[in-house]
Amino acid sequence: MAQTLSSAIAWWARMRPDQPAVVLGGDRLSYGDYKRWSDRVAAMLEADGLQPGDRVAICAANSLAYCALIMGVIRAGGIVNPVNFRFTPREIRDLCETSEPRFAFAAPEFVGNMTAAGLEPRPMAEVEALRHGDPGKVAHDPDPDAPVVIIATSGSTAKPKGVVYTNRSMTAYAANWALEETASSPGARVISLAPLNTSAGFVQLIHYTTQGCTIFMEPAFVPEAMLRLLQDEKINCFGAVPTFFEAIARCDGFADADLSSIRLATAGGARVSRQLLDAYKAKGITIRQIYGQTEVGGNATMMPEHLALEEPEKCGWGGIFMELRVVRPDGSDCDPGEAGEILMRSPGMMQGYWRNPEETAKVIKRGWLHSGDIGTLDERGLLTFVDRLKDLIISGGLNISAAEVERVVCEFPGIVEALAIAAPDAKFGETPFVVYHAAAEVDVAALIAHCNCNLSNYKVPRYVAFSPEPLPRLATGKLSKPAVREAYAGAHEHMERVR
Repeated sequence: MAQTLSSAIAWWARMRPDQPAVVLGGDRLSYGDYKRWSDRVAAMLEADGLQPGDRVAICAANSLAYCALIMGVIRAGGIVNPVNFRFTPREIRDLCETSEPRFAFAAPEFVGNMTAAGLEPRPMAEVEALRHGDPGKVAHDPDPDAPVVIIATSGSTAKPKGVVYTNRSMTAYAANWALEETASSPGARVISLAPLNTSAGFVQLIHYTTQGCTIFMEPAFVPEAMLRLLQDEKINCFGAVPTFFEAIARCDGFADADLSSIRLATAGGARVSRQLLDAYKAKGITIRQIYGQTEVGGNATMMPEHLALEEPEKCGWGGIFMELRVVRPDGSDCDPGEAGEILMRSPGMMQGYWRNPEETAKVIKRGWLHSGDIGTLDERGLLTFVDRLKDLIISGGLNISAAEVERVVCEFPGIVEALAIAAPDAKFGETPFVVYHAAAEVDVAALIAHCNCNLSNYKVPRYVAFSPEPLPRLATGKLSKPAVREAYAGAHEHMERVR
């Protein structure tokens, strides 16, 4: 069982049997109980006919039973197939037509959608009932090179694809960051806010329990409750999208809160403002920017603590076993500061897309993962994320980074968040269209004047739309550009240009 995820849990069950592995809603699951529970689940699945390589679909909110089911499937040699609980029956059917799960499990509130999708879900109560009982005897030892999960991409491109991780790739990913960042050493107390059906949630569970940490899961993000948890449980590591950090900083008790236990704070999915960095620095916390994507297991880079405040736009170096390149369209390496496509190579990256060799071959070439993102490397090798390669607005033959436009718009007073999309233009082909969220509409003329001072003329938005509601987000917490494109498709036809 060497180099498998279940062997890591077995190790910590011997070394730290009473240490909590997962905590949710005050219920604490020790490493010893985690191993015994997942062994019982594995034995049940084997007795029911699960064979190595069979898929098990799971549709549920985060729970200790979900964690035990994940590890039970992996211990039995099966492949976890998380289903986004927000999916409609059609989306579930599309996902499972490709994965063909042998078994499916669902929490009560999601049984209807799973059944409507053509599945026969078993109740999560079956797993919950196995928390106590006789030891489970498992016949199979997992193969280190066998897949352990098929997890859907976040959907920030088009239709999600199934990313496959193996035992070996996930243990390699954990080892990479264990060597890189000692704050998450055995016994560290970590918060995970992401659903287990997402790459972030699944990888965090596996990553931190492989390292012997205690992971605190929260059923929902409530800023005041999160601030209390950070203090009461003396959390050491906390990662989130910047908007979550901002919401915590706005809490009444933030100024007086004792957050001295936090040794590692990371933010990704959006740029971190100077104001936010300063607010946490006053508490002795340096927020460090990260970069990554589902296909590389999660985080690929992390900004060094001593540079994070000086250069907040940068995302850092790769981990010890993570190689980075930035290349031109012909495959040659870019010069320092020259923008190109970000390439990554690591033993922790995905095996490929599930049953999709054509798409796999498009992104993995000669061992390098082609990210589809644009970035630069400086003379020291520090990465700066610029934009998605496919998220360019091409106006009059000139490339416009949507992320650059969004950054400038978000600097305008009062604007909370913004997305830039392409609107058709008879003269230029495409032109920037900005949708922003704020408490109230801003002075558009003043906003355009601000953009004119900070952007080249061709990058300045010609259409601006106000959203009184927060912009839609993916399950990962990132802003959902596909949803905004769909919501505002054709809107320019009924709007006046702002310039």
